[in-house]
Amino acid sequence: MSQSSLETSRHILITGATRGLGRALAGVFAGQGHRVTACGRAEEPLADLRKGYPAPNRFDRVDISSWREVEAWANEVLVDGPPPDLLINNAALINRPAPLWEISADEFGEVVDVNIKGAVHLIRAFVPAMIAAGRGVIANLSSGWGRSASPEVAPYCATKWAIEGLTRALAQELPDGLAAVAVNPGVIDTEMLRRCFGEGAAGHLRPEAWVKKAAPFFLNLSAKDNGAAATVG
Repeated sequence: MSQSSLETSRHILITGATRGLGRALAGVFAGQGHRVTACGRAEEPLADLRKGYPAPNRFDRVDISSWREVEAWANEVLVDGPPPDLLINNAALINRPAPLWEISADEFGEVVDVNIKGAVHLIRAFVPAMIAAGRGVIANLSSGWGRSASPEVAPYCATKWAIEGLTRALAQELPDGLAAVAVNPGVIDTEMLRRCFGEGAAGHLRPEAWVKKAAPFFLNLSAKDNGAAATVG
């Protein structure tokens, strides 16, 4: 990874900022003086973020599975300031643990809509402005289950394998100066992990500890990392 200065203020956009990894990243980046634009679907944690990190930071309720909501939000964000220097597609859902044939069509569709379509909506909405600015990194969060597989999480695995392929293809389409990177954050004790591991998740890092190494990792990504399949750690 390149060793870009951590002191330079950047515009960082994060999805899924109301809990887990996204919430931890939003707080750390805003606390460091970066301009953070973030979204989620739960209003109460967004209100808490607004109180803790006022303008020019912004925290908005957006359903990223809806192209219309993402498009409208992007129009507001891009009028309000510069395009993101770092776009972190973090938001994701996981299915309830079950064999694939027991997962309903609606549940499978919801996982796909957030994990794949949501990331694509953000790329469509913001990357043209990043290209016009001639710079920027798109970090699409993958998973260990985007590079391997386990039973009872087939829908989630399918979406994270898709993110890996989508990111590699996007990397070949971007002009010089930009990068698309698939990032495996590692195994973190989040709500999502507890849905699969139960109390076994407690043996892993909490987001508050993870973000101490993850924040500089993301800030160090640059155009030289285009196409990489990276892992925080």
